[in-house]
Amino acid sequence: MGITPLKNRSSPHPEAARPKRAVQSKAGASRFRRLLAGALPFVVVLAAWEIGWRIAQPPLAILPTPLQVWNVLAGMVSTGELTDHVLASLRRLAIGSAVGTSTGIILGVAGGLSRRTAEFLRPLLIFFTALSGIVWIPLAIAWFGLGTAMVTFIIWNSVFFLVFGNTVLGAQLVPKVYEDGLRSLGASKIQVILQVTIPGALPYMMAGIRSGLGFGWRALIAAELVGAASGLGYLIYSAAEFHRTDIIIGGCIVIGALGFLLDRGVLARIERRTVERWGTKRTEAAG
Repeated sequence: MGITPLKNRSSPHPEAARPKRAVQSKAGASRFRRLLAGALPFVVVLAAWEIGWRIAQPPLAILPTPLQVWNVLAGMVSTGELTDHVLASLRRLAIGSAVGTSTGIILGVAGGLSRRTAEFLRPLLIFFTALSGIVWIPLAIAWFGLGTAMVTFIIWNSVFFLVFGNTVLGAQLVPKVYEDGLRSLGASKIQVILQVTIPGALPYMMAGIRSGLGFGWRALIAAELVGAASGLGYLIYSAAEFHRTDIIIGGCIVIGALGFLLDRGVLARIERRTVERWGTKRTEAAG
């Protein structure tokens, strides 16, 4: 006697798949609305730029048209010039932010383990956070000269103090009952740090990293204006010598677009997932 296959196991009922498709459709529509809402302000600015130029018709050397800026950017992409400058800036940002983030986290965790140490460091953090970034450019030029070392120091300076301060704060706010509970099970100090302190401070670390990289990106461009032979900052500064406002505006658009993508496309998502995994949203859901 043959065995009759169970059709319900091999192919789900059509009506059972409808709620899933409806949820996917709603999620897709929601993403499209968010994308449209994010793009709309830029469309409005672009339209205002074009309409305003057609009304005022200033000299192209003072204010180029959107089409002229687009053409110059497309030309620089085709020759590889814009790509080279973008990669040079991103490479410096990656080096400076990696050093600033790693040192900020390591020293921040160490400083946050002791309340007395944290209280001692707090005035210094406030002071140096106010000075971080482009304020150090004159002194950095005197110390390192013009070049990659100076630019890297400026980025590190912009990132380090924000990451360090947020990490100290996050380590201090981890509930002590978690540490005591792990110690009661025989955990060592290192295990407490790795399994309780660092995970508990992660949302604050990510907030510091996100803010630090934003300041670091702006500081990088400022440092490249005066201390580099490549990069987006150098691009717009050298264009000013030849009164190429189309290249200046195009470079500014690229700088803003990359900063926007870095923040919204990468850092915001990582921060959101970190908070959902280790932060307040997880606690509220558990409650």
